[in-house]
Amino acid sequence: MASLLNSTVYSVRLSSYANPSNPLRSPQLASKPSCIAFNRRRFVVRATETDTNEVRAKVPDKAPAENGSSFNQILGIKGAKQETNKWKIRVQLTKPVTWPPLIWGVVCGAAASGNFHWTVEDVAKSIVCMMMSGPFLTGYTQTINDWYDREIDAINEPYRPIPSGAISENEVITQIWVLLLGGLGLAGLLDVWAGHNFPTIFYLAVGGSLLSYIYSAPPLKLKQNGWIGNFALGASYISLPWWAGQALFGTLTPDIIVLTTLYSIAGLGIAIVNDFKSIEGDRKMGLQSLPVAFGSETAKWICVGAIDITQISVAGYLLGSGKPLYALALLGLIVPQVFFQFKYFLKDPVKYDVKYQASAQPFLILGLLVTALATSH
Repeated sequence: MASLLNSTVYSVRLSSYANPSNPLRSPQLASKPSCIAFNRRRFVVRATETDTNEVRAKVPDKAPAENGSSFNQILGIKGAKQETNKWKIRVQLTKPVTWPPLIWGVVCGAAASGNFHWTVEDVAKSIVCMMMSGPFLTGYTQTINDWYDREIDAINEPYRPIPSGAISENEVITQIWVLLLGGLGLAGLLDVWAGHNFPTIFYLAVGGSLLSYIYSAPPLKLKQNGWIGNFALGASYISLPWWAGQALFGTLTPDIIVLTTLYSIAGLGIAIVNDFKSIEGDRKMGLQSLPVAFGSETAKWICVGAIDITQISVAGYLLGSGKPLYALALLGLIVPQVFFQFKYFLKDPVKYDVKYQASAQPFLILGLLVTALATSH
């Protein structure tokens, strides 16, 4: 869940790339939204020599359009087909592949509340909450992140929609605002629907949106720091949708806030997985992702350690709370994650990142549901 809340002062600047046949320019929006000035400068990428033992992002100069996948394009993942349809490009920018954890977080929050019932109204409420958390606010988060990562993507993935010029800067900015305001509007609707005297869900959406903005945008740009940025990302993907789902059907309690915040450390580990493919671009742009700061080998173990130790700690908490069956179930779900970490991720985090996440993450999100059900009883 995410945000861009500076409605009076909004400034962005986009470099135009070296390909003269496909210029990409960015508006600078000053305090008066109607005043738009265009600046052009040439952005040149030159390869630099690195040690042979360094992990480098290996990407083609352009997307293999003839071999690209339309399915990957819609999901917003690598291996995507080059697309000219603007609506398909808009969907690609929202990265639908990232929606399920947020949607699942809402399910976990509703389960943890103990007040969800299989009625038409409760199901409708949960679907609206999922729409807010997934397509709207996660879509907003991903779009604004791509906007502020456009120069890094010009190095790592120059064929992506924004650096390639497949979508204009004005179209991207419009999409950012539509998704943000749509998500906040749905949050307000949910508060009214739930009969809240205090707009809990709306403020969660506002806080998450602000967190998303400062994660991607200067001057704070939390993602520049591997620890802070990845923990913020983990909290956005695990804690915030859980809190929204629980607030919709029940009340947030301090123990739930602490437990889900702890689980966000596992989210930090998941976020690190995506940093390995961007090592070269992050290094060039001065971003201190954990693979850049500690090296690939150390960062791999930090990643799996954050994921596994967090879940083991939560299992210990459940055991100490007198819920041994739930603790045992959670431990059982950790075992296949460790197996796939050794089979794929620790072997080559760049080559096998998609296979690893597809294989291991279903067990992690099932563990979230086990924890939610444990806290509801």
